[in-house]
Amino acid sequence: MERQLLDPVGKLPVAGVVRRLCGVQAQVASSAELVIRVRREASRPGEVSRALSEGRLIRTWAMRGTLHLLTPEDGGAFLSLMASGRSWERPSWQAYFGVTPKQLDALREVVRETLDGKVLTRDELIAAVIARRGYGHLGDALRSGWGTLLKPYAWQGDLCFGPSRGNRVTFIRPEDASSHWGGLPEPDEAAAIVIVAYLRAYGPATIENFRNWLSRGRISARQLRTWFSALGDRLGEVELEGERRYVLAADLEDLASAKPSTAVRLLPGFDQYVLGPGTEDGHVIPGARRRAVSMQSGWISPVVVAGGMVCGTWELDGDRVRVAWFREAGRPPRNALEAESARLGSILDRDLRAAISLA
Repeated sequence: MERQLLDPVGKLPVAGVVRRLCGVQAQVASSAELVIRVRREASRPGEVSRALSEGRLIRTWAMRGTLHLLTPEDGGAFLSLMASGRSWERPSWQAYFGVTPKQLDALREVVRETLDGKVLTRDELIAAVIARRGYGHLGDALRSGWGTLLKPYAWQGDLCFGPSRGNRVTFIRPEDASSHWGGLPEPDEAAAIVIVAYLRAYGPATIENFRNWLSRGRISARQLRTWFSALGDRLGEVELEGERRYVLAADLEDLASAKPSTAVRLLPGFDQYVLGPGTEDGHVIPGARRRAVSMQSGWISPVVVAGGMVCGTWELDGDRVRVAWFREAGRPPRNALEAESARLGSILDRDLRAAISLA
């Protein structure tokens, strides 16, 4: 809870929160902003937009192929690991899109040239690409709402999202989006950066936790074990209910001296507290309650965290924060839930009260 800036609530700036969390999923922009604001003692609306416009953050497809906010200085390390999986070379991927790796490499150069020094909407980028001889048949695939054909270029640092034009997304080169862009290190170098950052935020964790958070199988377990092993004595191990998990060796003393948290927090949908370890991790979400949190179409519910565990879900209904408290979590801490609802209200500039029911 302390490493997640939740107990106590942190004082880091917007980019500092994003860096601490190893990125923030941004499929839903309002949720992404709230993920950051609930971790800051003082915040203002529009902070994420300002950070993006000032180049302190970039927005791009990253972990698990989903849209994320990353810091430009170290975001390239996360992208490097995604690119190393080269999922676009799989036969199933090629068959679906009708594009070979050789054609994708050629298309990559077209995309890079087209975006050089420019900010283009999706339609403008597609029009420029399909106007090139031999690429006309890619129009439908490029127009896919999920952007699957463009994701390999995001992972290779060729494009990221630019400022929206009304309701239309735009694309830009990362080095044009931010003067702080650090580029993509080689995967072995990137792995050391990313694993250390991940364990600092989410440890104790298993390699499987890391794999699920990073790529959902796009990178082999063997490769991940190699990267973990390469860290040598920078890693420590602890036993958690009979399971061996990794932490940073430098964090062992802090971990051993940490006191259990009693804090109650209302966290928004798609919060990194559950995405980091993964919704399969029963130490964070009770196994019997996973479906209440991880729903259809990849939707992740807003959650109530008490004592470090997910103990319920919540939703806004007018001026009420409707909390569905899990029965097995014991008696609902009503005073704490009221206080946290009031804190959420101060962030959203609304007068909110808790309405608690058992689920």
